[in-house]
Amino acid sequence: MILIVVSESDPVATRVADRWGTPPATGDHLDGAAIRQLAPDVLLVRRAVRHIHDEHFDRRLPTAIRERRPTLVFPSIHRSEQNVACLTVHPLGNPGPRAEFGGRPYTWVPTDARRMAAALRALSERAGASGLAPTFEATHHGPELGLPAFFVEIGYGAAPGPTDASVSALAEAIPELAPDPRDRVAVGIGGGHYAPHFTELVLRRRWAVAHIVARHALTELTVDSARAAWASSAGAEGFLFARAQDAEHAALRGWATRLRETEAPVRAPSSAERDSFSRDARPSGT
Repeated sequence: MILIVVSESDPVATRVADRWGTPPATGDHLDGAAIRQLAPDVLLVRRAVRHIHDEHFDRRLPTAIRERRPTLVFPSIHRSEQNVACLTVHPLGNPGPRAEFGGRPYTWVPTDARRMAAALRALSERAGASGLAPTFEATHHGPELGLPAFFVEIGYGAAPGPTDASVSALAEAIPELAPDPRDRVAVGIGGGHYAPHFTELVLRRRWAVAHIVARHALTELTVDSARAAWASSAGAEGFLFARAQDAEHAALRGWATRLRETEAPVRAPSSAERDSFSRDARPSGT
């Protein structure tokens, strides 16, 4: 099951949700808002609270839903200092001592790596129509939650709003996300904030990446925080490193199993994905 969480204050979330109309109510509620059935095993709820600060709302879900441990998927706007225009997918949490954008310091939210991989690939298939390259982002903000969760975002730079094509890409992709059991799960360490290395691995091989710790966050990574990232990355077999020296980090030395990129099979992308490989330019900055 997935539960799509629509923040009413988010311009992307509301545009995407408008494409779905008003699905039938299930009879369950969260803080007075109806939980609706968008598709089989796909629920939707609207929230008045800004999503990055909607801490622990999952604890108030109806017991029957909460016990199924749905993955929480947040359509959202992507903001950056560089006004990067792109489609992004990222897990939740704060690897260091700051939590300016929700959550708590040194706290990680459970991941659903295979569904995140499915989201990235689905957006890659739609990159030609949307005109935006899909990319992972490193783990970097809240809210703090006990259920697996991730954001799927549209960054539209200096434009006044997201394009219809990018909104359609999210509206089509999110309800159909399904984990692929053939994907091997790993934690990603190093690289830029937009994680171009891990993005390419997931698009071209049978990898699914759970938490991603960007190189700029490694200076503040502690042993306890690294172990917490591992513990919240369900199904992870080990760590993938963007470069060899990242494997020597003091917080990881002696216990982090190193996986080789070639240990996952090459995947056969769709023709739409192959077209996107030849034309996109993924963000790579920190």
